[in-house]
Amino acid sequence: MSYKLTEGALATIMRGGNVENPVVQILGHKRMGAEGVGERFRLLVSDGRHLNSFAMLATQLNAKVTSGELEDFTVVQIRRHITSMINNTGKGEKRVMIILDLTVLTPGSEVGTKLGNPIPFTDTSAATTPAPSGARPAQARTPTAPTRPMGVSGGNVSRVGGTGSPAGGERTVPISAVSPYSNAGIKARVTLKTPIKTYSNARGEGKLFSLTLTDESGEIRATGFNDAVDKLYDQLEVNQVYVFKGFTVKAANKQFSNIKHEYEITFNHGTAVTPCEDDKDIPTTSFNFVPINKLAEADGNTIVDVIGVCKSAGDVNTFVARTTNREVKKRDITLVDQSNTAVTVSLWGAQAEEFDGSLQPVVAIKCGKINDFGGGRSVSLMQTSALQVNPDIPEAHRLRGWFDNYGAHQETTSISTRSAGSSGGGTDGEWITLQTADESDLGAKDVADYFNCKATIVMIRTENTTYQACPGPDCNKKVINNGNGMYRCEKCNCEYPNFKHRLLLTMCISDWTSSQWVTCFQETGEEILGMTSQEVGVAHESDPALYESIFKNATFKTFVFRLRAKMEVYNDERRLKMNVMQAKPVDLRELNNRLLENIKALSGVGSKQSV
Repeated sequence: MSYKLTEGALATIMRGGNVENPVVQILGHKRMGAEGVGERFRLLVSDGRHLNSFAMLATQLNAKVTSGELEDFTVVQIRRHITSMINNTGKGEKRVMIILDLTVLTPGSEVGTKLGNPIPFTDTSAATTPAPSGARPAQARTPTAPTRPMGVSGGNVSRVGGTGSPAGGERTVPISAVSPYSNAGIKARVTLKTPIKTYSNARGEGKLFSLTLTDESGEIRATGFNDAVDKLYDQLEVNQVYVFKGFTVKAANKQFSNIKHEYEITFNHGTAVTPCEDDKDIPTTSFNFVPINKLAEADGNTIVDVIGVCKSAGDVNTFVARTTNREVKKRDITLVDQSNTAVTVSLWGAQAEEFDGSLQPVVAIKCGKINDFGGGRSVSLMQTSALQVNPDIPEAHRLRGWFDNYGAHQETTSISTRSAGSSGGGTDGEWITLQTADESDLGAKDVADYFNCKATIVMIRTENTTYQACPGPDCNKKVINNGNGMYRCEKCNCEYPNFKHRLLLTMCISDWTSSQWVTCFQETGEEILGMTSQEVGVAHESDPALYESIFKNATFKTFVFRLRAKMEVYNDERRLKMNVMQAKPVDLRELNNRLLENIKALSGVGSKQSV
């Protein structure tokens, strides 16, 4: 059997020309970088006439090597490729071919031998080599006046890197070729832009933001600090294409991203960004989705991409972070996919407040963080994470069809609850009694546990129910009364002529099994009392009778409480602390339906029993 290779294709490509869909043979491969971390593969390819060892496989095709699909002697057709100029260890620049897509025509096990008598490619060997049919040889470029800002040119930038002049005549390279040894720019699409984040360390305070940049060859993470934030943040828009130049390159920190590139970019004072109108060749966000049922096998803190249908969404809860003493907004949603598996996903801040799960949308998450939740797994969004609702991608369309036709009516298994053999009585969404909560090891792990119960308020302490808080935006720190009509916030380092009242309630709740002291914060406290924190604070200062009646009226009311349990240490003594995350009026219809389901489960009604 004969295998026809595109003879002469490599010589044309390596001299800057173009050959459509060349057929070549894989004669070997070499791993570059550590296995699984920044892993790349360098290939030895042959067109029957020449050998080329300066061929790299795009990272999204790595699995074709690790699976054995690209074994030695395999004949393939290259569907898409780009070339890039890189430094060749002090020997000048060398052109590298980067293979973006290929199709296996004949497995190596079937071919079983090297085809033809290829010789290593050199410029000398290529000088007398006739070009293959359909090849377009490289042509000298004639400088022309720029027609776009900063001389941005057309689509040649990302398809044949190193030959275009997109920014003032300077070269660009594909993202896959970015390294500390190349000072060329890149042309890329912004597929993720994080909010500005502040930080504080031994060297002082600062701010930063991060981008995910994408082109045909792959993705890379870029970060800007301090001056770069002021200079670049407002002009960069998600889904727009830009030419970036004048940045530094360093080894990637995999702690905050699952991007496979072994390097990442840092913007500095010399970084220049030019908008690019010609973006047809630059792809949008790429995902590496992990099925939800596979998340249970992953290690905690792993960064993953996840997609699922939002089967349910909880309310926004507010709590005070212990490390910053600031209020934090959080919403938990439940995603399901075709594996009939569910996972809890935590949204934070404005994202939690703005999310609408009422129509059960498809949700795609890039760079979510897996949390180890009491024997189960949940996913949390970080500063570097991205969330897309109903994205226009094939995976989302398939999920929509599955859910609407089948998934909405099927039972799912949650990986965000404790396994049957694990200890502890309460998990996210589970209903238990206060006695069960007290007797179990809730909150004994390093993470808190959550549970629901129906209970009645039997007492509310009327001492220290409010505190004087900073009136500044996004700050709820307790202020100091200077005694001169001014109030100082140590966190904001400012003085104000006024303050705002914040609720901090301590109350005892009871169900039919036991009682428990719990702490309740701002919005939830207002829901229970039926008054705002400001009204409570003013009554405390000016109307003692009204103040007492506020708490008297709330006593002996019954709510469905969602509680957070965490073991904490006070004066070397460990004790369980419970915070109220939510208090909702009792829906008797919903409560009765739940009780009926519990009775059926306990009595075995509806289950198969042997006679």
